[in-house]
Amino acid sequence: MGLFSKIVDRIFHHDKAKAPSAEAPAPATASAVAPVAPAPAPTGQAPSAPAAPVDVEAVLTSMAEIDGGGGNWRTSIVDLLKLLKLDSSLQARKELADELGVHAGEAGSAEQNIALHKAVMKKLAENGGQVPDSLYN
Repeated sequence: MGLFSKIVDRIFHHDKAKAPSAEAPAPATASAVAPVAPAPAPTGQAPSAPAAPVDVEAVLTSMAEIDGGGGNWRTSIVDLLKLLKLDSSLQARKELADELGVHAGEAGSAEQNIALHKAVMKKLAENGGQVPDSLYN
C-alpha cells in the first residue's frame, strides 16, 4: 500500500478508527437470527473512495484538536503526515512525490514540500474528498 493510500485511509475512514472494533454479542434466544459477518476487505488493494464525500478539512481539524494542535497541517506536508501518524521522513516524502508525480524542486526542498502538499490535497479531492480551494491552490 502506497503512502497516498494510507493518507486516504486515515482521512476517509477516520470515524471507523474511533469505533469499537467488536461489540459484545447479544444473548441468544430461540427467535434470534444469527448476524451475517461482513465480507472481508480485499487485501493488497487501495482503499476505495467513500460512498459520500468526506469533508477533509473538518476531519483534519478534528484530528488536530484531538492531537493538541496538529502543527501547520494546512500548508506543511510534514505536519500533515505527522498529524495522520504516518512517516514524514525525507525518504517517505520522496516516495510520495514519485507516487503522485511531483517533480518540483529538489527532494526535501520547500518548493517540493509545498507542491507535494498541494498534490495530496488535489488528489484527495479527485478521490471523493471535499477539499476547499485554500488547501491546494
